[in-house]
Amino acid sequence: MMHGSLEDQRELVGPASNNALLAGLTRALALCNRIIVVLAAMALVLACLILSYSVLTRTLFHSPTYWQDEAAVFLLVGATFLTAPFVQSLRGHIGIEAFVGLLSPAMNRLRLLLVDVASLAFCAFFCWKSWTLMHEAWVDGQVSNSMWSPPLAIPYGLMAAGMTLLCVQILLQILTSFGKSSRDKASRS
Repeated sequence: MMHGSLEDQRELVGPASNNALLAGLTRALALCNRIIVVLAAMALVLACLILSYSVLTRTLFHSPTYWQDEAAVFLLVGATFLTAPFVQSLRGHIGIEAFVGLLSPAMNRLRLLLVDVASLAFCAFFCWKSWTLMHEAWVDGQVSNSMWSPPLAIPYGLMAAGMTLLCVQILLQILTSFGKSSRDKASRS
Protein backbone atom coordinates (compact mmCIF):
# COMPACT_ATOMS: atom_id res chain seq x y z
CA MET A 1 0.00 0.00 0.00
CA MET A 2 1.12 3.51 -0.70
CA HIS A 3 0.15 6.90 0.61
CA GLY A 4 -2.35 8.46 -1.76
CA SER A 5 -3.65 7.74 -5.22
CA LEU A 6 -1.51 6.88 -8.23
CA GLU A 7 -1.75 10.45 -9.49
CA ASP A 8 -0.41 11.70 -6.17
CA GLN A 9 2.46 9.20 -6.38
CA ARG A 10 3.86 10.68 -9.59
CA GLU A 11 3.90 14.11 -7.98
CA LEU A 12 5.37 12.89 -4.69
CA VAL A 13 8.19 10.79 -6.13
CA GLY A 14 9.56 13.38 -8.59
CA PRO A 15 12.44 15.67 -7.63
CA ALA A 16 11.92 19.26 -6.54
CA SER A 17 12.78 21.17 -9.71
CA ASN A 18 12.63 24.62 -8.09
CA ASN A 19 15.71 23.95 -5.92
CA ALA A 20 18.79 22.76 -7.79
CA LEU A 21 20.59 21.52 -4.67
CA LEU A 22 17.58 19.55 -3.43
CA ALA A 23 16.96 18.13 -6.90
CA GLY A 24 20.62 17.12 -7.19
CA LEU A 25 20.59 15.43 -3.79
CA THR A 26 17.38 13.62 -4.69
CA ARG A 27 18.88 12.37 -7.96
CA ALA A 28 22.10 11.29 -6.20
CA LEU A 29 20.16 9.37 -3.55
CA ALA A 30 17.99 7.79 -6.27
CA LEU A 31 21.14 6.57 -8.05
CA CYS A 32 22.53 5.26 -4.75
CA ASN A 33 19.21 3.50 -4.10
CA ARG A 34 19.21 1.84 -7.54
CA ILE A 35 22.76 0.54 -7.00
CA ILE A 36 21.85 -0.76 -3.54
CA VAL A 37 18.75 -2.53 -4.89
CA VAL A 38 20.88 -4.41 -7.43
CA LEU A 39 23.42 -5.35 -4.75
CA ALA A 40 20.62 -6.37 -2.37
CA ALA A 41 19.10 -8.61 -5.05
CA MET A 42 22.49 -10.28 -5.44
CA ALA A 43 22.75 -10.59 -1.65
CA LEU A 44 19.36 -12.36 -1.52
CA VAL A 45 20.40 -14.82 -4.22
CA LEU A 46 23.71 -15.41 -2.43
CA ALA A 47 21.88 -15.98 0.88
CA CYS A 48 19.66 -18.58 -0.84
CA LEU A 49 22.70 -20.30 -2.32
CA ILE A 50 24.52 -20.29 1.01
CA LEU A 51 21.55 -21.76 2.86
CA SER A 52 20.99 -24.38 0.15
CA TYR A 53 24.67 -25.33 0.35
CA SER A 54 24.36 -25.60 4.11
CA VAL A 55 21.38 -27.95 3.89
CA LEU A 56 23.04 -30.11 1.25
CA THR A 57 26.32 -30.28 3.16
CA ARG A 58 24.63 -31.33 6.36
CA THR A 59 22.29 -33.80 4.66
CA LEU A 60 24.63 -35.46 2.17
CA PHE A 61 27.95 -35.33 3.96
CA HIS A 62 26.79 -35.12 7.60
CA SER A 63 29.22 -32.26 7.93
CA PRO A 64 28.58 -29.54 10.48
CA THR A 65 28.11 -26.05 9.22
CA TYR A 66 28.99 -23.11 11.38
CA TRP A 67 29.28 -20.05 9.17
CA GLN A 68 26.45 -20.39 6.65
CA ASP A 69 23.52 -19.35 8.81
CA GLU A 70 25.19 -16.21 10.09
CA ALA A 71 26.49 -15.25 6.66
CA ALA A 72 22.97 -15.59 5.25
CA VAL A 73 21.50 -13.57 8.13
CA PHE A 74 24.06 -10.79 7.63
CA LEU A 75 23.22 -10.66 3.91
CA LEU A 76 19.50 -10.51 4.70
CA VAL A 77 19.97 -7.78 7.31
CA GLY A 78 21.94 -5.73 4.81
CA ALA A 79 19.39 -6.26 2.04
CA THR A 80 16.51 -5.35 4.33
CA PHE A 81 17.90 -2.20 5.88
CA LEU A 82 19.78 -0.84 2.89
CA THR A 83 16.77 -1.10 0.55
CA ALA A 84 14.41 0.73 2.93
CA PRO A 85 15.26 4.15 1.40
CA PHE A 86 14.35 2.86 -2.07
CA VAL A 87 10.98 1.65 -0.82
CA GLN A 88 10.43 4.99 0.94
CA SER A 89 11.33 6.89 -2.24
CA LEU A 90 8.36 5.17 -3.89
CA ARG A 91 6.29 5.64 -0.75
CA GLY A 92 5.85 1.89 -0.79
CA HIS A 93 5.66 1.44 2.97
CA ILE A 94 2.32 0.55 4.45
CA GLY A 95 0.18 3.60 5.01
CA ILE A 96 -3.33 4.38 6.12
CA GLU A 97 -5.33 4.98 2.97
CA ALA A 98 -8.79 5.12 4.49
CA PHE A 99 -8.61 8.91 4.74
CA VAL A 100 -7.11 9.64 1.30
CA GLY A 101 -10.45 9.80 -0.48
CA LEU A 102 -12.10 11.74 2.34
CA LEU A 103 -9.51 14.49 2.70
CA SER A 104 -8.90 17.43 0.42
CA PRO A 105 -5.59 17.55 -1.49
CA ALA A 106 -4.25 20.14 0.97
CA MET A 107 -5.18 17.97 3.96
CA ASN A 108 -3.62 14.93 2.28
CA ARG A 109 -0.37 16.89 1.82
CA LEU A 110 -0.52 17.82 5.51
CA ARG A 111 -1.20 14.20 6.45
CA LEU A 112 1.79 13.05 4.38
CA LEU A 113 3.97 15.72 5.95
CA LEU A 114 2.95 14.69 9.47
CA VAL A 115 3.56 11.01 8.66
CA ASP A 116 6.97 11.91 7.21
CA VAL A 117 7.93 13.98 10.26
CA ALA A 118 6.85 11.21 12.65
CA SER A 119 8.68 8.63 10.51
CA LEU A 120 11.80 10.78 10.49
CA ALA A 121 11.72 11.12 14.28
CA PHE A 122 11.42 7.36 14.76
CA CYS A 123 14.02 6.53 12.10
CA ALA A 124 16.46 9.13 13.46
CA PHE A 125 16.23 7.52 16.90
CA PHE A 126 16.67 4.05 15.39
CA CYS A 127 19.60 5.36 13.33
CA TRP A 128 21.28 6.86 16.39
CA LYS A 129 20.85 3.60 18.35
CA SER A 130 22.19 1.57 15.41
CA TRP A 131 25.32 3.73 15.19
CA THR A 132 25.71 3.44 18.97
CA LEU A 133 25.43 -0.36 18.81
CA MET A 134 27.89 -0.51 15.93
CA HIS A 135 30.38 1.70 17.76
CA GLU A 136 30.13 -0.38 20.95
CA ALA A 137 30.51 -3.61 18.99
CA TRP A 138 33.54 -2.19 17.18
CA VAL A 139 35.27 -0.76 20.26
CA ASP A 140 34.55 -3.76 22.48
CA GLY A 141 35.37 -6.27 19.73
CA GLN A 142 32.00 -7.97 20.13
CA VAL A 143 31.50 -11.12 18.08
CA SER A 144 28.62 -13.53 17.72
CA ASN A 145 28.44 -16.57 19.99
CA SER A 146 29.00 -19.05 17.19
CA MET A 147 32.09 -21.02 16.31
CA TRP A 148 32.72 -18.68 13.37
CA SER A 149 32.46 -15.59 15.61
CA PRO A 150 32.03 -12.82 13.02
CA PRO A 151 32.14 -9.26 14.34
CA LEU A 152 28.76 -7.87 15.36
CA ALA A 153 29.84 -4.51 13.98
CA ILE A 154 28.93 -5.87 10.52
CA PRO A 155 25.15 -6.25 10.99
CA TYR A 156 24.98 -3.18 13.23
CA GLY A 157 26.87 -1.19 10.59
CA LEU A 158 24.48 -2.38 7.88
CA MET A 159 21.52 -1.36 10.04
CA ALA A 160 23.09 2.03 10.76
CA ALA A 161 23.91 2.71 7.11
CA GLY A 162 20.41 1.70 5.99
CA MET A 163 18.71 3.82 8.63
CA THR A 164 20.94 6.78 7.80
CA LEU A 165 20.00 6.56 4.14
CA LEU A 166 16.34 6.17 5.12
CA CYS A 167 16.55 9.33 7.26
CA VAL A 168 18.12 11.22 4.35
CA GLN A 169 15.36 9.96 2.02
CA ILE A 170 12.59 11.05 4.39
CA LEU A 171 14.25 14.41 5.03
CA LEU A 172 14.52 15.04 1.29
CA GLN A 173 10.84 14.18 0.90
CA ILE A 174 9.93 16.61 3.68
CA LEU A 175 12.01 19.39 2.14
CA THR A 176 10.58 18.60 -1.29
CA SER A 177 7.04 18.85 0.08
CA PHE A 178 7.78 22.35 1.36
CA GLY A 179 9.08 23.34 -2.07
CA LYS A 180 6.00 21.92 -3.76
CA SER A 181 3.56 23.59 -1.35
CA SER A 182 5.16 27.00 -1.93
CA ARG A 183 5.09 26.36 -5.69
CA ASP A 184 1.39 25.38 -5.44
CA LYS A 185 0.59 28.61 -3.58
CA ALA A 186 2.44 30.68 -6.20
CA SER A 187 0.57 29.00 -9.07
CA ARG A 188 -2.82 29.64 -7.40
CA SER A 189 -2.16 33.37 -6.96
